Amino acid sequence: MQEVEVIGVRIELPSTQPVVLLREVDGERVLPIMIGAFEAMAIAAAHEGVEPPRPMTHDLFANVLSSLGRKITGVDVTGVNDGVFYAELIMDGGARVTARPSDGIALALRTGAKIRCSSEVMEDAAVSAPLEEDAEIEEFRAFLDQVSPDDFGSG
Repeated sequence: MQEVEVIGVRIELPSTQPVVLLREVDGERVLPIMIGAFEAMAIAAAHEGVEPPRPMTHDLFANVLSSLGRKITGVDVTGVNDGVFYAELIMDGGARVTARPSDGIALALRTGAKIRCSSEVMEDAAVSAPLEEDAEIEEFRAFLDQVSPDDFGSG
């Protein structure tokens, strides 16, 4: 198992399918996992530190676990078959619960649990994306967020 971190949620074009991007902590590969719209919102909100006025489903589940004195210690992305990813929540005490990766990631971000991915999944589904490319992309996005049509003048 390799530890990964959430880079963020993006929209794949032209399908407009949400994708969560996981980068290996000690490497340059990125694992894209297609997810549902609700899970994309839940992951993006937690990743950006947004706290909803009322608990969302993932917040509720984390709160219930906490009130029972239990916690999620990790989330493992364990497999991929025909583009469908599989994961497990690792509970304190070692219990494992089958989960969709998107739900596991949303919970991990809320609870501070580590996210890991099997070496086989990384070999099968990850792509190489050096960190320099991420920095350039983010810099360009920041530029686009601040630029207006008036900045280009009239032709």
